[in-house]
Amino acid sequence: MKIAVTVDPELPVPPKHYGGIERIVYLLVRGLTEQGHAVTLFAHPDSTVPCDLVAYPGMASRSLNDTWRNTMRIAGLVGSRRFDLIHSFGRLLYLLPLLPRSLPKLMSYQRHVHPPSVSWGHRLSGGSLQFTACSRQMIQAVEHLASWHVIYNSVGPDQYQFRPAVAPDAPLAFLGRIEHIKGPHLAIEAAKRAGRRLVIAGNVPDEHRGYFETEIQPHVDGDRIRFAGPVDDAQKNALLGEASALLMPILWDEPFGIVMAEALACGTPVIGLRRGSVPEVVEDGVNGFGCDDVSGMVRAIERLHEIERAACRRSMEQRFSSPVMVQEYLRVYSSLLGH
Repeated sequence: MKIAVTVDPELPVPPKHYGGIERIVYLLVRGLTEQGHAVTLFAHPDSTVPCDLVAYPGMASRSLNDTWRNTMRIAGLVGSRRFDLIHSFGRLLYLLPLLPRSLPKLMSYQRHVHPPSVSWGHRLSGGSLQFTACSRQMIQAVEHLASWHVIYNSVGPDQYQFRPAVAPDAPLAFLGRIEHIKGPHLAIEAAKRAGRRLVIAGNVPDEHRGYFETEIQPHVDGDRIRFAGPVDDAQKNALLGEASALLMPILWDEPFGIVMAEALACGTPVIGLRRGSVPEVVEDGVNGFGCDDVSGMVRAIERLHEIERAACRRSMEQRFSSPVMVQEYLRVYSSLLGH
């Protein structure tokens, strides 16, 4: 199968830090290539991928000039190389010249879905364009507008070390951007009320520096509450693997918190508020607990002994591993091609 894959141009694939769409795209093109498919990726010129790379001429997807240049690059090469299908993780606008063509097209959303875009994309394509989302909650308001598939994001199983057991006094962990909607202040409250240590890791965006200095920093004592700052992949592996649980007290409908899959890969259960994709990832009593408030999180922390870390790892392997994700996308490709 000859497959064209597109992603926004701002970051290389895979990214040097953290996850994001670029890490998902890397896992996908690697998996497709390993299965013998001919993949061409349209991406940042510094991308390092095991497939054919076409570098974008423009580096800013918010620039109309760059968007037009990138769109023309995609349309020109897709027209000349006779791909079987095109799979976009970038802007839907990049597919505009290709929409009327019968070439099967797939648009994958990793963030908020804009209903008008789905509507006009569906109409202009005459049904040759279908859509995926990385969680079911993302598409509740748009599922009726087009043909949708839900495919969860994934991690590479070989990138994370499974820890079958941790110390009885192992700390809790919070990993993510330090901002209000991510809820690190609630993680602190839950840990304190449960009498447990907490390690907080993540970057502090400049626009949220005030929140960090008033809501987080005063609680950091280097002992019971520790702030580790940004972490690389190796540090993240150690942080999650050595934790008794990952706290996910989100205050917004996050499309898919990849950190949950990363924690499960290490055998670490997830305790989160029932927002966004948390109810779809967390199976109560199996790989963690979904909660309605901080009091519920405290009670869940006290029940961590009920969770088998091996079951957490299995849930990642069965639902959120890159081989599973690749097979799910291949299933959709086959349906688009009428196989």
